Amino acid sequence: MSDTQGIRMDGWTVTAEELDGWQEGSYLLVDIRDELSYAYGHLPQAVNIPSGQLADALPQLAGKKAVVYCKRGEASGQAVKMLRDKGIEAYDLAGGYAAWLLQAMAREESVGETDTLCQEAENSIRKRFHKKLWTNFTRAIVEYELVREGDKIAVCISGGKDSMLMAKLFQELKRHDKFPFELVFLVMDPGYSRENRQVIENNARRLKVPITIFESDIFESVFHIEKSPCYLCARMRRGHLYSKAKELGCNKIALGHHYDDVIETILMGMLYGAQIQTMMPKLHSTNFEGMELIRPLYLVREKDIKDWRDANGLHFIQCACKFTDTCSSCQEDGQSNSKRLEIKKLIQELKKTNPFVENNIFKSVENVNLSTVIAYKKDGVRHHFLDDYDERQPQ
Repeated sequence: MSDTQGIRMDGWTVTAEELDGWQEGSYLLVDIRDELSYAYGHLPQAVNIPSGQLADALPQLAGKKAVVYCKRGEASGQAVKMLRDKGIEAYDLAGGYAAWLLQAMAREESVGETDTLCQEAENSIRKRFHKKLWTNFTRAIVEYELVREGDKIAVCISGGKDSMLMAKLFQELKRHDKFPFELVFLVMDPGYSRENRQVIENNARRLKVPITIFESDIFESVFHIEKSPCYLCARMRRGHLYSKAKELGCNKIALGHHYDDVIETILMGMLYGAQIQTMMPKLHSTNFEGMELIRPLYLVREKDIKDWRDANGLHFIQCACKFTDTCSSCQEDGQSNSKRLEIKKLIQELKKTNPFVENNIFKSVENVNLSTVIAYKKDGVRHHFLDDYDERQPQ
């Protein structure tokens, strides 16, 4: 390949800047991350073919020039080699999705579009997405009594679409000024790669969210843990957030879990944990006295968050872990992406025959009939239906 075609000397790699010079429609963008990562954000016009399915997709790629990318350019090289061995003209996008995203953000800032982007994102919350985002956000706050007068809330931002939307919704709530409360927009850097941290900082600047960043060494601490490192990472991150929030004078931390997280957690608990439980809208901390966790997006649907993101041309990271190309460390339960994706697909299949299945799953933990439950736990104490079975004979 010649230099005029934008390919470096090895003939296998193209940068995001070089890709801009390629003729539109002359190549096919292939995102080899898992479906969840792709759904969180991807290059425009990219098709999602997870790396494990590339071999089956060879007929689809035959005769085409494929530009392959992953999260940070770590897994795509091997995929490109496999495709080239199979006769596919394939190229590796250097730096992956993260490098492309940083370039897109830099281009946007260079032409002065940041102010317009923020204004449009805020206006869409007030108008186009008022009912689906703002109404459900405020309904959860009222229904579950999540925000009270005098609260100082640490809005915890991971860098993903959910927490960034939550920050903008809280800013809007503050703008209404119906009762006094304070906000701190808190970002913990547990050992992010330079690219991931820069994406978070860029998005905060573009959306005018005044973040407070503090650092920890959590990623390094869990790197050599073989059993459930993502679960341990999630728990450690929670503890660090509580600690920093309390240090800043906050009495609450707000996390960005949404409605779909809730129903998926219910099914995952049943199918993988052999238990019935849910993700609560608020919790008292057991280790940090006087602290509380709240989930203001509890009634907000993930699809509506994605629609807001896409309508405003926003791009976020899914998981900022620097050790893996995709991971689930941002998930409280520490379950793998494959399990969560399996549950998502199961719910979608059930919806084909029952369009109310999601609401039914959500409502199921509000309508528990203890008279028909074999056993349950309350405050750590196990209760069994035989405990008072004879005393409950029909009169």
